[in-house]
Amino acid sequence: MNAPLPLNPFMPSPSRAPATPLATYRLQLRGDFGFDHALAQLDYFQRLGISHLYTSPISTARPGSTHGYDVIDPTRVNPELGGEDGLRRLVAGLRQRGMGLVIDHVPNHMAVGGIENPWWSDVLEWGARSPCAEYFDIDFDAVEPQLAGKLLAPFLGSSYGQALAAAELQLLFEAERGGFLIGYFDQRFPLDPLRLGVALRGAGEAGHEWAKNWAGRFDALARIDTIEAQRKAAAELRTQFAKDGTGLALPLVQAVLAAHDTREADGRARLHALLEMQHYRLADWRCAADEINWRRFFDINALAGLRVERPEVFEATHALLFRLYAQGLVDGVRIDHVDGLSDPADYCRLLRRRLDALAIRRPEGLENGRAWIVVEKILASRERLPQDWNVDGTTGYDFMNEVADLLHDPDGEAPLTAGWLRACAAPADVGDFATLARDARRKILAENFAAALDACASAFHDVALASLATRDITRHAIRRALVELIAYFPVYRSYFRASGGRDTDGSSLAEAWEGARRSLRSVDRPALDAVVAWIGEPFAHTDALRDRALRRFQQLTSPVAAKAVEDTALYRYGRLLSANTVGGDPTRFSLEPAEFHARVQTRQAEHPHALLATATHDHKRGEDARARLSVLSEIPQQALTILDEWVSLNSAARQLVNGRAVPSAASELMLYQTLVGSWPLTLAPDDVRGVRDYAFRILAWTEKAQREAKVHTDWFAPDIEYEAATRRFVESLLQPGGEFVRRVARVARDLAPAAAINGLTQTVLRCTLPGVPDLYQGTEYWDLSLVDPDNRRPVDYAARRQSLDALLAMPAAEAVRQALAGWREGHLKQWVIARLLDLRQREPALFGEGSYRPLEVVGPAAPHVLAFARCLGAQSVIVACARLPRRLAGMSDRPLIPPTAWAGSMLQLPEELAVTALASELDGMQLHPERGGLPFAALFDTLPVAVLRPVFNKKG
Repeated sequence: MNAPLPLNPFMPSPSRAPATPLATYRLQLRGDFGFDHALAQLDYFQRLGISHLYTSPISTARPGSTHGYDVIDPTRVNPELGGEDGLRRLVAGLRQRGMGLVIDHVPNHMAVGGIENPWWSDVLEWGARSPCAEYFDIDFDAVEPQLAGKLLAPFLGSSYGQALAAAELQLLFEAERGGFLIGYFDQRFPLDPLRLGVALRGAGEAGHEWAKNWAGRFDALARIDTIEAQRKAAAELRTQFAKDGTGLALPLVQAVLAAHDTREADGRARLHALLEMQHYRLADWRCAADEINWRRFFDINALAGLRVERPEVFEATHALLFRLYAQGLVDGVRIDHVDGLSDPADYCRLLRRRLDALAIRRPEGLENGRAWIVVEKILASRERLPQDWNVDGTTGYDFMNEVADLLHDPDGEAPLTAGWLRACAAPADVGDFATLARDARRKILAENFAAALDACASAFHDVALASLATRDITRHAIRRALVELIAYFPVYRSYFRASGGRDTDGSSLAEAWEGARRSLRSVDRPALDAVVAWIGEPFAHTDALRDRALRRFQQLTSPVAAKAVEDTALYRYGRLLSANTVGGDPTRFSLEPAEFHARVQTRQAEHPHALLATATHDHKRGEDARARLSVLSEIPQQALTILDEWVSLNSAARQLVNGRAVPSAASELMLYQTLVGSWPLTLAPDDVRGVRDYAFRILAWTEKAQREAKVHTDWFAPDIEYEAATRRFVESLLQPGGEFVRRVARVARDLAPAAAINGLTQTVLRCTLPGVPDLYQGTEYWDLSLVDPDNRRPVDYAARRQSLDALLAMPAAEAVRQALAGWREGHLKQWVIARLLDLRQREPALFGEGSYRPLEVVGPAAPHVLAFARCLGAQSVIVACARLPRRLAGMSDRPLIPPTAWAGSMLQLPEELAVTALASELDGMQLHPERGGLPFAALFDTLPVAVLRPVFNKKG
């Protein structure tokens, strides 16, 4: 048995953080906010009640990365963040405060292009013979003849011919990088050492003898028997060559470069001939969708999928994580995009086993307890995370959407739906979200994943050809069947394997099959039936063809769903934008309290330590922007009237571009909702600088939203004229002091009190329900952010420290009064978070293990309250939150509901919770139950949310 590791010199004796976080704080690390910047804020995070920092990826990313998911070296801590020394300083600070660290890990993909990524560079250099070739999902036997034995390198900004003719491609000599390289602006691509002789012989008479000598030495590499020996000899040869080329032979190197100078016709011909001999084919980035022969992360050419199911790849990509965990520097991990992996279940179980085995090696005081593991997994509304994955839960998209739906008034669904369809002049069978999502999947398959679809169809066609019974099923028929099957697929992906799948996998496949059969012509239905059988029926583990086809299919549905639903349909459908977020399903408009309770109980039974998030680095709009837009569901007719008035007011600003009105009706309505949701509470409409800064953010959002929608413009082929007209429209609207700006500010101000109640409700739920509450950076104040990069702006921690220190220095009742007086600043939300996270720190077992019991609410206002208790032995806490507050609060200028609105309504306390007094954790006041219950008028006297602890029981 391994003994615990000794403490490293950067760390004091550890003050043990809880193995399962009590509360996490998500930080987006980058060059201008690295480990030392986080270290400087630890006292604030601790006072806020955070037990664990939860960071974006920390391994080495592409230089200048603003998010860390573009990893180029997973074996080293990112030097731009402070390197491993900086990480150790941060962890030492965490341990001094009894805190821990959770990191984001990216097993699915790496950043690729030229030579920045050493594994990818090796593949470009050596092709299929590279030991790293199996790290990536590359098909060197591609159907396209020009890619036989090569990989497509779609990293040019124009066509290959244009780049060559414009002399943008050049032969370069960089000694520090081993000699000759291909240069394309700031990118560098390696050359096959076995082909360097060709370049050297192009030097002409000026470098004849020197070039002939070196060319012969490089040519000799081809006569070496094994790839290992070739690689070793090539490395030694290039080191010598680089040294020689910067010394006396420099003029000869220059002669070689001159001979390949693409500013001359002969040079272009020589360089082209050299490039044709490489293991890669440089191409326009637009070629990727149709011809790429390796799996990408979604449709991003700069991110290549990893084959982490291979043991050597798993070990190489997790070596840093395992070392940091064993050394006590990391306590938990978030797994990015788990559905991108070949077999998420096997991966998660293996990860758990490896981390469990390493626990004994951790420093004294840290060796007990299990690593906390959560996975980024989008669950459909009826889907549940498999328990046999052996992880602690998801990263919280499911919870985020459940809370959002809880805050929607079901009575608003019909009028808002009718208003949306009327405004867009769309019939119900075309304008509904499900239809839009299916159409988006077909579009994404055709335009973004055509090559991946072809590869999947070819894999199934190989299965068909292997049997006499199916060999007449054509590849094109299979392709058509796959398009419809994926279009109707109700979840991100299935988890079939040779032995079959879960019952839920079979149900999802059957649902997709039924939809596809309705869409396909009868002639293609046999192909569909065959494909469904090949996916869902068990097969021999030795059947490599079935295994490859299944893997291709299951790794295709997930990125198609992400790009079609999240990044297309959610930008086309604008009935109510608070429903449009990551993992959201706008077909489910609202969630009744009983269903919400049931989902909470299921999560607690299956994954009691799942992450609870309401804001993330990927959200479409901030948690409090969604809370504000949710209020519109309570006043649908008024909301539609306002939108109609704004459409009329701004009619003169719209323009015609090629006979089309700009912006479109759908885009205009979604713009107005975005303005209503994101208008800053403290921004005056005549604040010139403030409005202009805000307009800049909205313009960036508008460009992204329209390109993501892919209706009138897109990232692939932007319609510059359409986008310019949209920009002029937005600029004309957002004029400081203008009439429209004043109207937007007035509507936002009118909605703000009810929106703040919604915001407080989702905050309290996140902090008290079963699970681990997560606080995304800066969202302890009101979060009115937009989609990235807007939601990744720098956080003003000085202001947050100052307000928290001031509040904590006051008695609770006074702090609430002060926070309410200036509630628009966000201090009230910060106070609620700090108080509840402090409670979790004081009662970790109650919140980590306590039962969840829905409580009965009675009276005419009962639909406006969600209440429950957390109980563990003699310990308990009672939580009640207002919902659908607009009808009750009316036009209040503060986030409070008048006592008269609660008349005749109360919270019923069961016998086991009956006490003579309850103390409020938020304001310190005491409440005394009456006739076995608490009147809402008393419960919500000072705040629209309540968290209560018993003072003493009936027996005293």
